[in-house]
Amino acid sequence: MRVGRRGRALRINGTFASWYEPGRPGTGSVWDALAAPLLLLPPARRRSVLILGLGGGSVARIVRALAPRAEIVGVELDREVVRAAREHFDLDDLRVRVVESDAKNYLSRSKRQFDAILEDVFVGSARTIRKPDWLPSPGLGRASRRLARGGILASNTIDESAAVAAEMRRLYPATLAVDIEGFDNRIVVGGPSVINGRNLRGAVARDPVLSPTLSQLRFRRLSGLPR
Repeated sequence: MRVGRRGRALRINGTFASWYEPGRPGTGSVWDALAAPLLLLPPARRRSVLILGLGGGSVARIVRALAPRAEIVGVELDREVVRAAREHFDLDDLRVRVVESDAKNYLSRSKRQFDAILEDVFVGSARTIRKPDWLPSPGLGRASRRLARGGILASNTIDESAAVAAEMRRLYPATLAVDIEGFDNRIVVGGPSVINGRNLRGAVARDPVLSPTLSQLRFRRLSGLPR
């Protein structure tokens, strides 16, 4: 964990895993893009959100700002990461129900459904960071079964973008991609046929939490995207 004048950064095995700037829910970074698809749901449908790969709580903080009354469940395997999040990232202030578990095991045993699922699971060190072997398949399929009708599933990807996009297209009638200027990450989104990039861009532009990051985001349909 590193503390600077602007904020606090959590690094796990050399990877930039979380960012927290006290007093500001947004990060101006990847986590804004991962949380943004929640805006595709009307406020009344932002009742429950599952975060796979809670880390220091960067996404959870934005979700809490976008959905003040939502139940947020955060799954995190590493107990030391949870400890750091509570000690340095004010995680307990976010009213997140923390589940210390492997995300794969959680999806296998959980029977409840969520309005949105945000997947941010990686393994390996900075030079070898990747999705675990169970993602995108069968993991995204298992996640889709935990999604309420009309819900949104978003996945943070790096080198796995094409494979995740293919699996999302198999699972959902509409799929989007959100790219972040200056980062290799791509957020892949699946959901009902009514979702589209124009609507998401407009929702981000209107939102006081995420609008400062709008200029760094690119919204596109997934078909034909190179990687």
